[in-house]
Amino acid sequence: MWKSMEYEEVYLRAYERVGEARASIARYLNFYNSRRPHSSLDRRTPEEADFDPTPPVAEA
Repeated sequence: MWKSMEYEEVYLRAYERVGEARASIARYLNFYNSRRPHSSLDRRTPEEADFDPTPPVAEA
């Protein structure tokens, strides 16, 4: 997650104040967990994977 945040958020911005950086990173973390699909989660978001009542299917 940290590498994604660095490349998708931090390195693309020129923050003028620490508070601005904190707010921007908080927005990114919300996006990362609630709207950004993850390939390791079968293109679901972490929230979808956490709250899915269906048990995971074991791969052969």
